[in-house]
Amino acid sequence: MPVDPRAVLTRPAPEPDRTVAYGDHPDQVADLRFPAGTGPARPLVVVVHGGFWRAEYDRRHTGPLAAALAACGYPVAQLEYRRTGQPGGGWPGTLTDVLTGVAELPALAAEALPGRVTRAAPTLLGHSAGGHLAMYVAASAPATVAGVLALAPVADLGEAYRRDLDAGAVAALLGGGPAEVPDRYAAADPRMLVPIRTRTVVIHGSEDQQVPAEMSRDFVTAARGAGSDISLVELPGCEHFGLIDPESSAWPQVLNALQALHDDL
Repeated sequence: MPVDPRAVLTRPAPEPDRTVAYGDHPDQVADLRFPAGTGPARPLVVVVHGGFWRAEYDRRHTGPLAAALAACGYPVAQLEYRRTGQPGGGWPGTLTDVLTGVAELPALAAEALPGRVTRAAPTLLGHSAGGHLAMYVAASAPATVAGVLALAPVADLGEAYRRDLDAGAVAALLGGGPAEVPDRYAAADPRMLVPIRTRTVVIHGSEDQQVPAEMSRDFVTAARGAGSDISLVELPGCEHFGLIDPESSAWPQVLNALQALHDDL
């Protein structure tokens, strides 16, 4: 019987080692995981979860991924943020939460995981809508981000709106379409924020049904043409959720890309 690729979303994972708050709202928090083994302090990896920015998806579904990264020796933070369908979520709260969380987490993690995390700018690993948020932060506050690994990102909000991804998810985030709230798209859409100077690697599965791989191909071509430090790895036969599943055939390539980004810091 074929394995449901969505199974990773509900797979149990070890509880985090610490949870820290970067704001007063219950969702302005991050779960921290100690890196396995011993060694010098390393920069943080901040995991920005997807779910089309909607309230029904939270950071818990990235537990297997975060635990696997920690087992490989990375200090990890699973960032939470207010989402559409919640008070304060959407425009601009979702975006400002992630900006604030990324800026503050290195210091919070260094205090909570003494000797294992540096206060250097972190690497962001974002999946789907989390990939959008990671690139948005890199474009808007580049000093707070050392590198971005974007997994099946929603990299072009205007195109995602035109394709009606997840039945109006972009309009729910920004409060309308590009013709209605153009200033919000100009501020939040990675496609309109190129060049993104932060080193970025995009990984996308060719069989992705949630966020078509064509969107990443077009975005990376345009971003590179504008002078962005960006590359694309397309995985034949891979769908949307395999990129965050440590049990998938795609996982070794995700790890390799993260290692190349993180170890150059």
